[in-house]
Formats: sequence, structure tokens, C-alpha cells
Amino acid sequence: MAKTKILFVTHEMSPFLELSKISEITRQLPQAMQEKGYEIRILMPRFGNINERRNRLHEVIRLSGMNIVVDNNDNPLIIKVASIPAARMQVYFLDNEEYFQRKHVFCDECGEFFEDNNERTVFFCKGALETVKKLGWAPDVIHCHGWMSALVPAYVKTAYKDDPTFKDARVVYSLYKEEFNSSLGENFPDIALTGNMTADDIAPYGAGDYTGLYQGALAYSDVAVLTDSGLDEEVLNIVKKSDIQIFEMEDDKEFENYCNLYEQFSRVDLETAVEA
Repeated sequence: MAKTKILFVTHEMSPFLELSKISEITRQLPQAMQEKGYEIRILMPRFGNINERRNRLHEVIRLSGMNIVVDNNDNPLIIKVASIPAARMQVYFLDNEEYFQRKHVFCDECGEFFEDNNERTVFFCKGALETVKKLGWAPDVIHCHGWMSALVPAYVKTAYKDDPTFKDARVVYSLYKEEFNSSLGENFPDIALTGNMTADDIAPYGAGDYTGLYQGALAYSDVAVLTDSGLDEEVLNIVKKSDIQIFEMEDDKEFENYCNLYEQFSRVDLETAVEA
């Protein structure tokens, strides 16, 4: 039987970038799943404060060279890779000089939210899916972490829904108590559209504030993972009112509990294939 394939999409991961609780979970969970026999891939942005030499990043020529269209502009996508020897895992980094080569991640030296974080988010989410396509690797489960990955569920279920790489994929979205007090702006819905998407498809995201991003992601996800006891009440209300399956993590270290969640979707796919 083929291994269940899990794609992890995150904006941070230890030891490369440690901003919040997300970095530790995205470091330990993929390793735990790989040790259980799952086939995994991990994608994240290559922010400018990630030290290439220390982490031994190097470009993957066969994957680089694509252009990602954001707001009608072509933006070159460079793919780099680094290994975590102790875990025998590789991490793919999406790089672009204009969007990611900065000393700071989401805010400038004065603490001001970068005005182009909307474009950076679109670039990362579209770039992640295009990279997986180029890998020729069709995931069974796509597990998204952090607000910067919020558009991935919508893209998978709309613009990429008929793509052979993603047409059978299930989307899991983890909710965190994140430091996000800004908005991706009024033009975010227009910038976020891609392929055959319509304004109605992107409407759940609103103007791209904390609540809007999570609401949009949940509208297109198959499962919501509740990772923090202190989640925003408004976000929790959105979860409760939706029909989405809820998966609560009582202990961050008990990653084996995710196996039942992932296998649920792999079995659905296998049963569908048998019935067909």
C-alpha cells in the first residue's frame, strides 16, 4: 500500500525561524509523522533573517525558474532546500528577492506592518502549490499552519480543484493564537484572486484581518485543529457555527494523535477509488 502523503505549509519552523508556538509544532509534527511511515514535504518562505550559510540552504535548480503572478506582475520564484540531519527531513524554502530579502519578517524596524504583506501572502500560497506541482507529488493531506498560509485552502478547493496534483487532497487548518493585529488591506480580495476564481470565492476572507483570514481558510478546509486554549472568541464562534470537523489537541507533544486524523482521509480516498 502506498504511503499517505502529507504536505505541511507554514511560515515558520524551528530551527530556521522561531516566532511563535507554530515553529515548534511544525518542527516536531512532520518528524513524528515521518517516523510513523508517512511521506512528507514541508514548505515555508525563505525570509531574509534565515541564515543560508548556517542552515546550509542551497538552490534547487530544477524547481526554480517559475514566475508567480501577483497583482498582474510576474515575480520570479526561487526554491531552496535545507536538511535537518537529526530528523532526516528536508525543508523547501520559497524565495523572492523583492518579497523576502529583508531583515524583518512581517513588520519593519519601527513595528509597522509591511504594506505588501498582502502580495507576499499571495505569492507564498500560490508559489507553494506551484512548487508541489513541479515536484510531481500529489498529497493526500495538506496541513496549513499560520495566517500566511490561509489562502491555500481556497486555492486548493477552487482554482486548483481539477488539477491532478490536488483534486483528491483534503485540507487541515491549524488555528493559533497569533500576533496579528493588522489587515492585508481593502485590495486584498482583488490581489488574492487567481485562475477561474470569482469575487464570491474570496469573499469569506473579508479584508484579510486576523478573523477574516481564519474565517476564509475554514470555509475551504475539511478539518480545523484547535491548538491553543486561548484562541480568540470570535474565531471560536466561527468554528462552532461551521460544519467543519474539529480536532482538538490537548497535549502538543502527543503528535501520534494526528495519525487517526490523517488516516481518516487516506481511507476515504481509498474507498472512493475502490467504489469507482
